[in-house]
Amino acid sequence: MIIFERKDDAVPVCPHCKRPIEKIWYRELKGDLGKRCLYFCPSCRASLGVSHRKGLTFGW
Repeated sequence: MIIFERKDDAVPVCPHCKRPIEKIWYRELKGDLGKRCLYFCPSCRASLGVSHRKGLTFGW
């Protein structure tokens, strides 16, 4: 079992530059298969992840 615990006083660290992440930059990526966002570190600009929201065609 995995337990989720809210931790508001902890500051995450960028896995690339090891600096504290207090802000995350993002950029929208537009395409035919829906809306995507690329999240990246403002210090080193390394990619932290990509989210994907399906478009109207796939929203069953």
